[in-house]
Amino acid sequence: MATLIPRAPPPNPHRHFLLHRPPTLSPQLRLRLPVRRLRLASPVAAIATVTAAVPPDDISQLNNRLRALVRRRGVSSAATSPMDPAQADAYLHMIREQQRLGLRQLRRHAAEPEYERDVGSNAEDEEEGAGRRKGLAARSSLGHRVDPRELEPGEYVVHKKVGVGKFVCISGEDGEDYVFIQYADAMAKLAVDQAARMLYRYNLPHEKKRPRNLSKLNDPSTWEKRRLKGKLAVQKMVVNLMELYLQRMRQRRPPYRKPEAMDQFASEFPYEPTPDQNQAFIDIENDLTERETPMDRLICGDVGFGKTEVAMRAIFIVVSTGYQAMVLAPTVILANQHYDVMSERFSNYPDIKVAIFSGAQSKDEKDELITKITNGHLQIIVGTHALLTERMAYNNLGLLVVDEEQKFGVQQKEKIASFKASIDVLTLSATPIPRTLYLALTGFRDASLMSTPPPERVAVKTYVSAFSRESALSAIKLELKRGGQVFYVVPRIKAIDDVLQFLKDSLPDVPMAIAHGKKVSKNIQLAMEKFSCGEIKILVCTHIIESGIDIPNANTMIVQYAELFGLAQLYQLRGRVGRSGREGFTYLFYTDKSLLSRIAMTWSY
Repeated sequence: MATLIPRAPPPNPHRHFLLHRPPTLSPQLRLRLPVRRLRLASPVAAIATVTAAVPPDDISQLNNRLRALVRRRGVSSAATSPMDPAQADAYLHMIREQQRLGLRQLRRHAAEPEYERDVGSNAEDEEEGAGRRKGLAARSSLGHRVDPRELEPGEYVVHKKVGVGKFVCISGEDGEDYVFIQYADAMAKLAVDQAARMLYRYNLPHEKKRPRNLSKLNDPSTWEKRRLKGKLAVQKMVVNLMELYLQRMRQRRPPYRKPEAMDQFASEFPYEPTPDQNQAFIDIENDLTERETPMDRLICGDVGFGKTEVAMRAIFIVVSTGYQAMVLAPTVILANQHYDVMSERFSNYPDIKVAIFSGAQSKDEKDELITKITNGHLQIIVGTHALLTERMAYNNLGLLVVDEEQKFGVQQKEKIASFKASIDVLTLSATPIPRTLYLALTGFRDASLMSTPPPERVAVKTYVSAFSRESALSAIKLELKRGGQVFYVVPRIKAIDDVLQFLKDSLPDVPMAIAHGKKVSKNIQLAMEKFSCGEIKILVCTHIIESGIDIPNANTMIVQYAELFGLAQLYQLRGRVGRSGREGFTYLFYTDKSLLSRIAMTWSY
């Protein structure tokens, strides 16, 4: 039940969510427009009328809608290839079964006893299981609904049937609590239990993104059109995605033969593989040597858990059969790291040539490399997004390895997606984006999880506190005293000069260097080489070093202005230390305590 109030109540002077008395209206407003309890009958009726005109979204009807959309835009209907309904239904059935398995794993601690069901159940059991899943989703943390009591005044929310509004307060009236939501033309008053069912967050917590405008409470048709437009766009994306993966399923390639030297190559790995690494080796070997459909597998594991070695096993299988492999990295630093590791790992196999291709090279060097790649004289090509240019032509590309896919832009991801239709793809990530993780969970992509740390790995100790020069210098001196090296990370390039000056004044005899995205690539490479070999003791840098850097002697990291980094960035940065048997330390210094969330504050001291 919602009540419409023509004007907003007075601003809430308190920071608390619950007021002890309801907002009051002026006597003049009471006389002119008496408060009335109005049902949302007309908006709901309008929504029901619009929704009734939309047919059920099975595959064939969705294809017709997409063709009509394309025709309205003046594009040939042939541009959108229809999907075979029978084939799509079979594929969706397979995806649903895989999704059930993924959801069982995800919720096994809280919901598996209620959720267990026979895969071969009948239609009645299917309907009952769907009802249980719906109930579980409503009670689990996976849902997007919001508890109104967790909202801050001024936060934007989305009402399922009305649209975007602004949360004002929760107020008590007649012994019951109500939620007040401001819309463009009126104020809505909802009972708390109804608000909990109908309201969703517009933003993630602590985001400050503002909508272009608020929805109109008395005219829900605009919101409904927007919602249906978004729904159609999502459905179109799903159809395109399904067509891509159906095309992959239709693609056939002969299975790779297992190389005779595979056991020898595996034995040259200088460490004892973890159980998860061994399972990933088996998964990839089965994908490549037993299946005829191209591989599309996500290797998800913490930083330093050995994902690169898994990728090199896959590369060895592919290149031993006469194909080429491309290794794509988001930064020059990470590309150089992969090139050094792979050059050393494949050094005992003279027939396997490794090269690096990046924007740091001259035009003549790039032209020479492109010629060698086209002629098939190079087997493993490591590089940045420069590998995705139109000039690049491969002789016989068989495998694409993508490290840290979330770091690439939209255009690069579209280019990567175009490769996926015909070749084997292996994606490595410690922090995959939600879309990639969901595709793996629902079965669109295969996934191998590496959660076992190497035996010699020591957990990194992380400290969160307000910044002080004394604390930072104390941590640096402690690391230098034990013969180690230090990363000093800031979020902005303009902050580097001040930090560097402060460190030089405090530690004049300690060699230092800087690294950031605006430096010339060759200068970055030179600084990283000196830091890697121990000539440089302190590296002042931006988050450019967050992916793939492996320097065993650097085991202390100072992160200043930590509140300006994202959670995934901090997670990746922390993984740069403690990569050997020595204990690592990460110090996250913030400048303003009020900018931290309550969760972050539980870790501060």
